[in-house]
Amino acid sequence: MTPEPVRIHRRSIRWKGYDYAQAGGYFVTICVQDRACLFGEVVDGAMRANAAGLMVAEAWAALAQRFPRVAPDVFVVMPNHLHGVLFLRDGADRGGDGRDQVRPPVAPSAVGAPLVGARIPDDRITVGDVVGAFKSLTTLEYGRGVKTLGWPRFVDALWQRNYHEHVIRDEVSLERIHDYILDNPRRWAFDRENPGGTPNNDRETPWGY
Repeated sequence: MTPEPVRIHRRSIRWKGYDYAQAGGYFVTICVQDRACLFGEVVDGAMRANAAGLMVAEAWAALAQRFPRVAPDVFVVMPNHLHGVLFLRDGADRGGDGRDQVRPPVAPSAVGAPLVGARIPDDRITVGDVVGAFKSLTTLEYGRGVKTLGWPRFVDALWQRNYHEHVIRDEVSLERIHDYILDNPRRWAFDRENPGGTPNNDRETPWGY
């Protein structure tokens, strides 16, 4: 069994029954609530991050310091969202850049419920745990920026409640996703997250299927 192709509308889509704690590569998109452009602007096809955007970038790059299994890879902070690749390493693997963890994903199976109130073992950290920690840390730091630096306030929450992910199948898919991420600022005018853009609804998925 293989994952269903996932389109880049921002619905909550999880592969039912899939163990998101298993080693592998994951393409993640996290969006600001109400598509508010809080992290900078795109000028002449290049992203110009403001102080808040730089904070978000630093928090993403520092995920490995909080989660030893995590190896952040290529990412881009856009005016109102972030695209990035995360690798979860095997429990015994703490070196390298994580690219060797890209492999055909294991089919969904029954996954036990998390231990409520207990610390999650490092080898059971999931993509959702990592994204949740990232959202919490950046929300806290953004709130400090609002109070001390005059950053624009957000309404109710900094980030949308959920996030979009895709399990990376192989090196070819990974390279296509890398290209998509790095090319994102140039295509901002046609991005579905751009409040003033003209979305290209026929755009191919970045992983090519």
